[in-house]
Amino acid sequence: MTTTASTSSPLAGLIAPLIQHDGFNATRLSGVSLLHLGRYQPRTPLIYEPSLTVIAQGHKTGYLGNREIHYGPGQYLVQTLPLPFECETFGSSETPLLGLAVRLDPALLNELVSAMGHDGPAHTAPEPMASVAMSETMDAAVMRLAQTLHDESACHAMGAARLRDVVFEALRGDQGPALRALVQGHGHYSRIVQVLSRLHEGFAEDVDVDTLARQANMSNSTFHQHFKQITRASPGQYIKRLRLLKAQTLLTQHRHNVNQAAVAVGYRSVSQFSRDYKRYFGDSPLKHRRNEKAPGM
Repeated sequence: MTTTASTSSPLAGLIAPLIQHDGFNATRLSGVSLLHLGRYQPRTPLIYEPSLTVIAQGHKTGYLGNREIHYGPGQYLVQTLPLPFECETFGSSETPLLGLAVRLDPALLNELVSAMGHDGPAHTAPEPMASVAMSETMDAAVMRLAQTLHDESACHAMGAARLRDVVFEALRGDQGPALRALVQGHGHYSRIVQVLSRLHEGFAEDVDVDTLARQANMSNSTFHQHFKQITRASPGQYIKRLRLLKAQTLLTQHRHNVNQAAVAVGYRSVSQFSRDYKRYFGDSPLKHRRNEKAPGM
């Protein structure tokens, strides 16, 4: 599928010829994907891995707890943690949503933070997910990256440099403190980051919140306070949403049946899993499996 709809910016013009289908499209460069949605997508639960997302056309609204996060042309989303949230996408067949996503590689992030030096602690707690206005230098870096995607030899020769350029500009932007906090290893934010990393590795295991608090070297009350401040959910809510989103992937992409998906994500009761799933997504797990396509992007 090559989109024939009109494009509204130079970046959209570079992205459109590379689109093959709705959703995330892989590119010649590992860690970079392209977004396309030729319709309106109502508010839908989903989860993104840590990434930078630049919207070239159309726009999105993310809902994280009581926060609304708007991002469209002229902005990019910085997601430093894999947080369950809800997203509303505005696109159409005539003017589809087009964007570019860069996965945040921890090794690259650590290397750049070390090379750039320490700016001192942030004056406010970092936001794990926020939109940032595109600077001239970030816009230029993203354009160079998008141009590189059209040329296989350029991807091999210059792809890594183009990625470094974009991540470097993000570190210099308003969400730089949140990106730095991922690798600098101090403060409450960093401790919650470490707990979330463990949860994503062992989301199907029995989880004891007291143990999580001890791992974070916090009292129970302090842990709950900082966990909810960062994720906009209690530990119990976060774990449930994470399991259900993982189950959605198993059902729609890996052809698990409902019983297998429930067990794989840590549920002991299939009926409870089905109730929680329908309450969260609005449809039963069986219906999502039959559709064989995840409802969000």
